[in-house]
Amino acid sequence: MNTIHLAKGEVVQRSGDLYSKVYVVKKGLLRSYAIDEKGKEHVFMFAPEGWIVADNQPPSVPCDLFIDALEDSVVSVLTKESARENVDIDAIIKRVSVLQKRIILLMSAPAIRRYEDFEATYPDIIQRVPQKMIASYLGITPEALSKVKGERKHGSKNSI
Repeated sequence: MNTIHLAKGEVVQRSGDLYSKVYVVKKGLLRSYAIDEKGKEHVFMFAPEGWIVADNQPPSVPCDLFIDALEDSVVSVLTKESARENVDIDAIIKRVSVLQKRIILLMSAPAIRRYEDFEATYPDIIQRVPQKMIASYLGITPEALSKVKGERKHGSKNSI
């Protein structure tokens, strides 16, 4: 297991890379995201301290996701082969659980419910992540996120 220090903004994986790695966040904050054909970023997940982040493609298949540091970070880097032996199974279960719940919410829940789930899932990063990235994660515009936050502040759960 190799430990590296990442500067804020440093990209450790690009879409199309081969032999992508598994990153275990010791300190800081990473995110994984895709960029569509129009150049728009779509946040897949955030990885604060204690979380893992990786692209799920087999080692010899080009990966789909970019991974970068949102803060100065310290991460352990593993090959996918060594991750099987060195990553805590509870961390994997947590990641899969969060992603499964997120997909179900994206398919069926109003934005306010998705935001509440984001708050519950990532309580320590809301102030650490730009609002446009939170909106991207939720699948809404930054303007819709502002509306959701306003509704929560005033106790209304009507629209969005």
